[in-house]
This record gives sequence, structure tokens and C-alpha cells, in this order.
Amino acid sequence: MIKKTCPSEPELNIPAKNCYRMVILGSSKVGKSAIVSRFLSGRFEEQYTPTIEDFHRKLYSIRGEVYQLDILDTSGNHPFPAMRRLSILTGDVFILVFSLDNRDSFQEVQRLRRQIAETKSCLKNKTKEEAQVPLMICGNKGDRGDFHRQVQRHELEQLLAGDPQCAYCEISAKKNSNVDAMFRALFAMAKLPSEMSPDLHRRVSVQYCDLLYKKSLRGKRLKEDAYGIVAPFARRPSVHSDLMYIREKAIGGGQAKDKERCVIS
Repeated sequence: MIKKTCPSEPELNIPAKNCYRMVILGSSKVGKSAIVSRFLSGRFEEQYTPTIEDFHRKLYSIRGEVYQLDILDTSGNHPFPAMRRLSILTGDVFILVFSLDNRDSFQEVQRLRRQIAETKSCLKNKTKEEAQVPLMICGNKGDRGDFHRQVQRHELEQLLAGDPQCAYCEISAKKNSNVDAMFRALFAMAKLPSEMSPDLHRRVSVQYCDLLYKKSLRGKRLKEDAYGIVAPFARRPSVHSDLMYIREKAIGGGQAKDKERCVIS
């Protein structure tokens, strides 16, 4: 039996405007990988496995167009600061995760939010306010109840004040509570197709990749159900590929050298 594999992205000919990267950041043991697992497969892994850096890719067929969403699940530690900056530079949308029963993880989210603003302003040669990107702050482990809660709601209201590109959602990845709503809110804020949310498209296996390929060739806006495929064997792009991605996404082509300095400094 011949095992079908997914066509490469050049074969799918996905336009740059339909390619996005979602970066998940936060302290260790706050549930970043659990959220990614819920997004990709709907499953929850009970056993904790430390993440160094995991890269995933999901392909969608939505209203006759093909979309690519890369998901970068980062380490809660910071072993390679330059790679962390590169991850931020390549991100189009962000999820910052903390645990509601861990105040230190909430303080780390505040630090990460400042780092994203500073790094993006370096890339775009803009002020921190002008360089804002869609960002979801996610309080995980909501199933543990108020007794274990270490972060109060009024603190979260202060954190979000005056930033239309930042939202907050409390979830439980373990119980799968509010996870879909969180993704719907993030994609709406980022002006991405709502069908990217796990509950708004059909999950199909890699066997259907050839169908996705044929539809991308037709290029018609078909009135049909949206569906998504997790690309097998997805690898994180090389540093060179990431730099090229940054150049394509950034405004103007004359800042290339400055962009590279932002990455490696």
C-alpha cells in the first residue's frame, strides 16, 4: 500500500498573505503544549514533558482558499536569547500563557509582553504602540478554582487597559474549557478566518492533502465546509528562511540589514 504524503508548500503555492505564524510563550509548566495539543488534535496529555521548542504546521481549505498556520511552541526557559528574539520577530499572532495558581508565571507574561513590543518596534522602526501585534493573554488551569488563584481579576483589567490588540481569556486546557472561544477571539482580533478555530472546521487526515492540492489549483471560492490538516513531519524553518519570512512580512525592503541586526543582537 502506498502511503500518501502532503504536497510541499511550494506545490500548494500558498500566497504570502495566507501564511501566518502563531507563537506560544510563557513560563515552564503553565500548559503551553497542552493548549497546542488541544488546538491540533483535541487531546490532552496528562504526562508533563518539558518543551525545548516544538514546531507544527496546519493547512486549511477555507472558502476556496488555502491557508498555512505555523505554530511555534517555545520553551519556558531561555537557553538561547537570540532564538527567542527570532521567534518573536517571525510571529504574526501571540499567545502568552500563565497559570492562575502561579504568580511568578503572571509576572513572566508581563515581561514577555514588553519584550514583544520592544522587539517588534526594532523590526518595524516604529514606536512600541505602533508595533503592536494581536496578542492573547491566557490564564490557564482555571479548573483549580479560586482557592488556588494567585492572580486577581482587577490586575488583569489593568494589564489590558487601552490596548485593542490585546485580549485576555481564562481557560482550562485539561477540561477543554473556553479553549475554542479563546482561539476564536484571537483570530478575530488578528483578522484571520474564523474557521481556523478548532471548533469551526472539520479535521481531516493527511490522506486528503491531494484534495487540498487540487483545490488550490482551481482557485475558486467554493461554498463548502472548511477543513484543516496537520502537516506531518513539519520542521522549523532555518534561520535564513525565517529572515526571508521577516523581510516579506515587514513593511518596506530597505530595512533588511537593520532586521538582521535585530535578530542576532
